[in-house]
Amino acid sequence: MTRTATIAKLMVPVVFAAALVAVFAAHSGTASSMSKQLVVKTANNATLHQKVLVNRNGLTLYSLSVEQRGRFICTGSCLSLWTPLVVAKGTTPTGALHLGTVRRPDGRAQVSYRGRPLYTFTQDRKPGDVKGNGFKDVGVWRPASPAPSGSTAPPAPNPYGGYPSYGG
Repeated sequence: MTRTATIAKLMVPVVFAAALVAVFAAHSGTASSMSKQLVVKTANNATLHQKVLVNRNGLTLYSLSVEQRGRFICTGSCLSLWTPLVVAKGTTPTGALHLGTVRRPDGRAQVSYRGRPLYTFTQDRKPGDVKGNGFKDVGVWRPASPAPSGSTAPPAPNPYGGYPSYGG
């Protein structure tokens, strides 16, 4: 066998191995393109006497009792009072256990806690405000809390009334 033929036979496995490395590197690059972002924290709420989830600015995060398993109620005029906590597509939210994302009807990725989408309330102006607690319309809005269920404080009086439904 000639020296050139021997080198060629040795190069086949090397080229094959290099190709495999390139494929795995490309695949892992896709996985690493998903970024993690701190978007939620926990804070002790003096009004409720419990820990609640808050956004990076310290504002209380709420969920609507009837929004679960991908069913969205807060669309249309509802969004004038409740602001969805959204992240860029491909972002993994961090800061508390049981966070995830759900796809909103408009295509945005909304942060969820235990499967329920998270929102801030427009009347909450500073950290510690919980003016949306107990707000009733087609369901009841409650601060998201890592406390065991059943330990939620009674709802605060709702000075804004309620809406029978939010229409689109």
